Amino acid sequence: MNGAPKLLTCARCGLVVYCSKDCQRAHWKTNHKQHCITKADRTPQLQKIAGESVKEKDGGICAICQDLFSEDSTCTLPCSHVFHRPCVTDLRNFGVEQTCPLCRISLPAGPEKLVDEATRRFVVVRKLVERGHASWSTLPCYMQKNVDAVVAGWHAAADQGIPQAQFNLGRLFESGHGVAQNDIEAVRWYTKAAEQGFAMAQHNLGTLLYEGSCGVAQSDVDAARWLKRAAEQGFAEAQYNLGILCEGDRGVAQSDTDAAQWFMRAADQGFAKAQCSLGSLFWKGRGVVQSRLAAVKWDLKAADQGLAEAQYYLGLSFENGVGEPQSSTEAVRWYRKAADQGDADAQYHLGIMFETGFGVAQNQVEAVRLHQKAAEQGKVLSQSKLGRFYFWGHGVAQSYVESARWYEKAANQGDMHAQCTFGLLYLMGNGVKQNYFEAVRWFKMAAEQGDAIAQYNLGFVYQKGFGLPKTNYAEAVWWFTKAAEQGFAEAQHSLGTMYQKGLGVPRSYKLAARWFRKASNQGHAEAQYNLGAMYQKGFGVPKSDTEAARWIDKAADRGHAKAQYDLACMYQRGLGVPRSDTEAAQWFKKSAEQALTRMQPSRLGKFFFASKGNEHAACGKVAFCKIHGHSQWRSEAKNEERRPGYAPGSEVEIFRAAIMFHSLFRIIWYILPLSGRGMGMGHTWYTNHIQYSILKRNEKLVFNAHFISTRAFIF
Repeated sequence: MNGAPKLLTCARCGLVVYCSKDCQRAHWKTNHKQHCITKADRTPQLQKIAGESVKEKDGGICAICQDLFSEDSTCTLPCSHVFHRPCVTDLRNFGVEQTCPLCRISLPAGPEKLVDEATRRFVVVRKLVERGHASWSTLPCYMQKNVDAVVAGWHAAADQGIPQAQFNLGRLFESGHGVAQNDIEAVRWYTKAAEQGFAMAQHNLGTLLYEGSCGVAQSDVDAARWLKRAAEQGFAEAQYNLGILCEGDRGVAQSDTDAAQWFMRAADQGFAKAQCSLGSLFWKGRGVVQSRLAAVKWDLKAADQGLAEAQYYLGLSFENGVGEPQSSTEAVRWYRKAADQGDADAQYHLGIMFETGFGVAQNQVEAVRLHQKAAEQGKVLSQSKLGRFYFWGHGVAQSYVESARWYEKAANQGDMHAQCTFGLLYLMGNGVKQNYFEAVRWFKMAAEQGDAIAQYNLGFVYQKGFGLPKTNYAEAVWWFTKAAEQGFAEAQHSLGTMYQKGLGVPRSYKLAARWFRKASNQGHAEAQYNLGAMYQKGFGVPKSDTEAARWIDKAADRGHAKAQYDLACMYQRGLGVPRSDTEAAQWFKKSAEQALTRMQPSRLGKFFFASKGNEHAACGKVAFCKIHGHSQWRSEAKNEERRPGYAPGSEVEIFRAAIMFHSLFRIIWYILPLSGRGMGMGHTWYTNHIQYSILKRNEKLVFNAHFISTRAFIF
């Protein structure tokens, strides 16, 4: 090799190489003479251990101590020579020349120093990336050189068996920061460190096995084995994850007691997630004696560390007054802390509080913003809320399209209430193209999950025959029954109607009265009116004017116009109630204001016209006269207006009620002649709003007639 000195080999063992005879003599006198073994003497020793795990590197014997290599005791130097790790460590500590005993190449820095130096460099690069000066995928050249030096340093230490370096390499290859992402290399280095008892590596390897990620086969049993090794060394995160396995019966036998013990160990070390999970066990009394105070205590410890989940649970405690005194202000404070960290549950609850004004000033816009954030994270309830906000235009511009989009998202996640409402949108064609088949499909999906409203709506579709060749009363009864048995009043009333009319079932007044009574007891006005009517006629129940009046009065109090009219008639005739013209007039007026039957304005006007000494008599006469519009009544109206008890303009209220309650035909019949218009207004029958004017005392009184159909479907 062009002047390079010829290396000499020990003639006895043939293992040690020297650069000169002086070097050989010096080594012989120090300690080589004691350890030098001839090849012939070594052969029986090798035969003796045949079949054992021997690492066949450089003859299988350490050149320093002359002992055989074991499976996990080797250390490979950069020059590729292999020695026992303890021998290299002793070589560094004895103060001798820091060179390889075989080739005299200088020894690299100690593995601990290599790890420290490489870690220091890596931290510098990581901080630059975190500050936005670069990204891991496109590092500048000078940063990449630093990362390469880091990898080389960790590799050198890892090859010498330092578990910290092996673990660092595993994390580096798993994340792909500055190196090509390599799951196989990550698992290999994690395994090396874990087998040496490095707790963090054992935990990470257990986590990979639990998740089945990084190319390893999913195995709960192996995951539990590695997590337990790390947990027994006191590694808090491993203790927490092992508690999760015990709680969920994965890899280990399900045991709330064991879960609580592992959570407690981690919680005592201040691990926030374990503190929160331990609080949940105390709330439920699983594995521990139930204690709301203990639950709040652990939640508070975790919340003070900034754990969003614990902050959300504390908000719940304060909102509901469970474990803590009820305080909407404190609830808002903790919800806000969790919501600011992106916790979807907290965002939803805080949105509800802004929507209702509970604990904060009501703010629909802020409610929409919070629900939007939660909905974008997949929170089903917030998606449904957004659908509702967009449908009604609360806190946001009204948009059926956006409403349908959010309801669809929630419906696709299986939320039965969203499925029901999305079906309604298809039925009405709001935000989506009207499609009865799609409406029925979504109704069925919700109804099969037990949603009573969807069951009722589905029954209504079959009853009316929407999108079907014909009505299907039997199917309607089946779905009405399902909803009614859940206590849904609207379905109970509809089912009573089906029995009353004999649609889809044999007619049975007795069963009709039974279902009407169930709905009536829940305050359903129409059912109360129908039950009262059955008592009037004695259908399915004993005939009783008193019972009829009682139920009709309940319906009238709830604003049922027919009940108000019938109750007025009963007071006028004294049926089931004491006769009273004053009560009759009151109920006639209330009924007329709701504009349901054409007889009420005339009945009201005649009643007032016939009253003697009634202060409203003159007003009633004027209203009645103007409604009928004949010359005889117009002159009578003028006479009444001259009376001292007449209050100018008071008839307008009665007049408006009469107008509002009339059918479209009756409005044109009565009103247009008064305004001097002809009857050729047939096209106006199809408008939703009719505007007309009545000239009186040079003042123009403008009224709008609004036609509002009873909503059959329920949101």
